[in-house]
Amino acid sequence: MTYKLWQKKLKLNYSKDVLEIVQFGSSVIEGTTPNDIDIAMIFQKIPLKEQLNQAQQIKNQLKEETDLPIHINAYDLYSLFHEGNFAKEDILFYGKSLISRDYFSKIFGLTPSIQVQYELKGLKKKDKVRLHYTLRGKKNKYGLLKKYGGELLCPGLIEIHPEHEKIFMEAIKKITNKTNIRKILF
Repeated sequence: MTYKLWQKKLKLNYSKDVLEIVQFGSSVIEGTTPNDIDIAMIFQKIPLKEQLNQAQQIKNQLKEETDLPIHINAYDLYSLFHEGNFAKEDILFYGKSLISRDYFSKIFGLTPSIQVQYELKGLKKKDKVRLHYTLRGKKNKYGLLKKYGGELLCPGLIEIHPEHEKIFMEAIKKITNKTNIRKILF
């Protein structure tokens, strides 16, 4: 079942009024089994009725690419950033463009990243070693950092892609619960 639509070379037909088509929500998070696919369509300033009509056309095209139900929302830039839009953080931080196949936030010159801070103090030596092997690898096997393109910034601090947050947090929490996450757009 395909749900990582941003990874496919989709041949979508859309108007010049469309700024971006973004997949977000649980379907972009690695290690999850989504029940649906959330799509945000970002439009130029056009009437709401036209936004909804065009969104429905894209939804019909995307239905051919997946078996999962598709939930599609239409926004212009004003409504996307409105304080009442509770999805804006997910769209900006986790959203993947179906047009450019990259992070949606990059159209604003921003790249999302997650820094995970974990504490080694108080851990037994064997747990410190186990955490090191989990992150860096052991005996010619890749650790999570290499496998998922993360980076060890310093002992106790790693930087990862947002879609891998669940995988890293599950692995780290098996060894220590002393963690802190910072979401960064830079």
